[in-house]
Amino acid sequence: MLRKLLALMILLAAASSVRADDDGFLASGIPGDTLSVSLVTFQPGTEYWQRFGHNALLLRESTTGVAVAYNYGLFDFRQKNFFLNFARGWMVYRVAPNYLANDLQIYAEDGRWALEQKLDLSPQQRGWLRDYLAWNVQREHADYRYDYFVSNCSTRVRDALDRALGGALRKQLEGRASGYDYRNEALRLISPDRPLMIAMDVALGPSADRPIDVWQQSFGPLSLMQALRGVRIKGDDGVEHPLVAAEIRLLQGGALPDPPSLPPDLRLPFLLVGLALAGLLFAFSRQRQRRVARLAFAGVASLFTLLCGLGGIALALLWGVTDHWAGWRNENLLVLNPLCLLLLPVWLTSARTRWQPGAWALRLARLIGIGAALALVIRLVPALYQANLHWVLLLLPVHAVLALCLRNERRS
Repeated sequence: MLRKLLALMILLAAASSVRADDDGFLASGIPGDTLSVSLVTFQPGTEYWQRFGHNALLLRESTTGVAVAYNYGLFDFRQKNFFLNFARGWMVYRVAPNYLANDLQIYAEDGRWALEQKLDLSPQQRGWLRDYLAWNVQREHADYRYDYFVSNCSTRVRDALDRALGGALRKQLEGRASGYDYRNEALRLISPDRPLMIAMDVALGPSADRPIDVWQQSFGPLSLMQALRGVRIKGDDGVEHPLVAAEIRLLQGGALPDPPSLPPDLRLPFLLVGLALAGLLFAFSRQRQRRVARLAFAGVASLFTLLCGLGGIALALLWGVTDHWAGWRNENLLVLNPLCLLLLPVWLTSARTRWQPGAWALRLARLIGIGAALALVIRLVPALYQANLHWVLLLLPVHAVLALCLRNERRS
């Protein structure tokens, strides 16, 4: 009985020396002398959910050789209301362990490289991480609320390492300029898939354009991998040393290119497309006596108006009814205006020989054009800055020409 009481007192004393976290986790205090800890980073793949790369925390047991990777990026398309929750911003991901060999086999089949960074942690830090991951993968703790920029597979790995290091990782990465914002970092990673890149770009609001530091940039697995290379920590002897002790290429890859350093600049291409479309509409309107020109004008104007109106409704819903904070207060609503849908019947009827648009249509078209021009003007206001000049250059000329065509038709 005395032995059990003594053992309990020792465990309580050890437990009191480690931090009890807000989530209820309490480390055992038993060091991880036989463990090694690594960060494993995987190259981005070709599927849209693979474009941003992936990473995992790897724990190796030296006595058995067992290597287990803890992966925070698991989701299930078969979840109830998966796509509805995705649209609302209510995604739920989870963490789960897997043997490293199984993970490597999957990535090798895709031709993607894998890099292991061996981390020089103390036995106490390795033990803390072992206990935390064992606690985290339990069914009642494994699920977490996913957010693409602030709570994903990479930020969870980063945060676990930071807690094991007593906050030393965040202290060194936070406040260091990355030269990026959330928009540029996300778009460069997704840029091989151009339609998806353009859709993501138009949906992001001004919150995505604030400069981010290296800590925030590490929402991307490749950025976290690069950031760790410059981190230095103090050992038990008080001497500083690099956090990354060694790097090992587990898979060579070579089948896929790495992401570019910057996303493509869309300003000139979008301006040329916008001017060409506006010029085409104006030319068709000047040839209204020709049936082909009338039909072409009605078709192009109607399609443009429909896309702008539906796009505006989507942006308004993104802001008003979802938790996708990076899409809130989107200034693209000035060029993708839901009011465009009210003009759709006007453009459809423009195919008639005797087309008589009402005065209200001209006033509405002018209002939409003024809103698009306002989107250009507020680019000069730093407090309202959003990196959407390319969208203004694309859509403003078309809105202006459509209002001009209505005015000319009213006058004739």
